[in-house]
Amino acid sequence: MNETTIPILPCRTIQPVLDFYTALGFEVTFRQRSPNPYAAVRLGGIQLHFFGMKHYEPAGSFSTCIVRTDDVDGLYEAFRARWKAAYGRVPNRGLPRIGPLKDTSHGVRQFLMTDPGGNCVRVGQPTSDDQHHRPAPEGVFARAVHHASLLADSKEDPAGAAKVIDRALRPRDERPTPVELLRLLVLRADVATRLGDEGAAASALAAATAIRLTAEERESAHDDLDRVGQLLDRGPEKHRPRPLPVPPSRQRSRP
Repeated sequence: MNETTIPILPCRTIQPVLDFYTALGFEVTFRQRSPNPYAAVRLGGIQLHFFGMKHYEPAGSFSTCIVRTDDVDGLYEAFRARWKAAYGRVPNRGLPRIGPLKDTSHGVRQFLMTDPGGNCVRVGQPTSDDQHHRPAPEGVFARAVHHASLLADSKEDPAGAAKVIDRALRPRDERPTPVELLRLLVLRADVATRLGDEGAAASALAAATAIRLTAEERESAHDDLDRVGQLLDRGPEKHRPRPLPVPPSRQRSRP
């Protein structure tokens, strides 16, 4: 037996979705315009199909699928590099967007990317045989990171995540470790970016970059430090949502 499961995902129009995936290195393997808009893309073992719906609203989409890989770090770096080479920036809010790479509380290292059709593709690599969510940590600050991450990524509630982090960062007798503080600030900058709050994002990033870490702490906070660089690389003007750019090859074909 050699079965294959291929998701068929909705979109309003096919071309912006194909532009997104071809920029990431996918090949268009099929396309039709009638009797209904339909297309397929492929990259290695990843196959995705799409169908057009004239009155579909991408911003309200709940469509999602999972891609399992044995090299999530490699795919993440490749997708970001290809997207940046094509368009000069890697969006992490609005549509389309590519989220951060991180270890989740359910035993998967993953990142989420959402295409112009509003379809969320969850690219992940299992790090444990147990796929259940782990209990929240006992410490105040580690618990805040845990709950804020779930709100931001699993429930797509960046405003709720911001409230959790802001409560944790209020002055108190107990203080976070440098790594805990870094993780709180990086996640705060991330959700502020998603909410379009440039001031809060800049403030959190400035505080994060001022933290001094030992070599051991830097190793344990590798993903968070990478995220700081990604958020800083966007620049203030890039926090605003923009329409998907037209790839250079398509620009040249215009009259």
